[in-house]
Amino acid sequence: MEREPMLRRKTAISYKTEEKTVVRGFNLSDMAEEGYSFCDALFVLFQGRIPAENEEKMLQYETAEFMEHSMSPSAASAFGVISGRPNLPAAVAASVMTFGSAHGPGAAHGYMMHKYIERARAEGKSLEEMGKILVDEYMDAGLAVMGLGQPQHLDGDPRAEPTHIKHEELGLDGVYLQLQRSIEKHFNERRKKEGRSYVAVNMIGAGNTALAELGFSPNAAWCIGCVCRGFSCAAHALFQMKKGRAWAASKREPMVQMLDLSMIKYVGPADRPVPTQEERQEYARKQKEEGEYKQWVI
Repeated sequence: MEREPMLRRKTAISYKTEEKTVVRGFNLSDMAEEGYSFCDALFVLFQGRIPAENEEKMLQYETAEFMEHSMSPSAASAFGVISGRPNLPAAVAASVMTFGSAHGPGAAHGYMMHKYIERARAEGKSLEEMGKILVDEYMDAGLAVMGLGQPQHLDGDPRAEPTHIKHEELGLDGVYLQLQRSIEKHFNERRKKEGRSYVAVNMIGAGNTALAELGFSPNAAWCIGCVCRGFSCAAHALFQMKKGRAWAASKREPMVQMLDLSMIKYVGPADRPVPTQEERQEYARKQKEEGEYKQWVI
């Protein structure tokens, strides 16, 4: 029987037959047989090319160190969601959805780097000069300079500077690392002049810089980070499923649980009687008139 599809979907990513799965022209099974790694396959998937050995080593280094960061918004989300005992993918999805401007992998730092590198070329400035321009523009506007500071590591994320060093050791340092180093230098010079403390590079600053140098777009870098941390968040959820109690509020556990009532410190309005329906109009009028309620509006 002859069959023709109603719609033909175009993709440049992959195709499969009964005999093989081909990604960007490479038979995935052949790659595995030849000893190519998961990180090699990521280069093929996102860039359509086989990486050089030093490039693959850099990606291996970064994905391994980025995979786990203990208790963080993503891990806490996985833990909290699975406490209600939905299917496991719901907890992993919730954890990955915490990634944004303040936590986890993100594309914004990469776009910032691309923008100012292009400006340096267009304006005939060095990356050293452009780093200072970037810092001044962001700080003068009251904006956070992305890629710096980590709330749990006040003296600097222990993974970040080693990532810069590995970046250099593998001979991959280029325009992105030059700009990132300039940003770190001028940011802290300005903070010192203002009498403020030193702030070290974080994993967004170090990791995204390396990924950009490897040729990954900001969004591709975001995807890679999500995949890495997704494994970790799944492990946190599985541990809670296997070792913890549902609801995460049991008083029988030796450690106070995430949702135990003793964890809550209420700082809202004091207890007050509910007005009757007859009192309602006058009560509402007085509340608006006194305005005390405004401090609780969110």
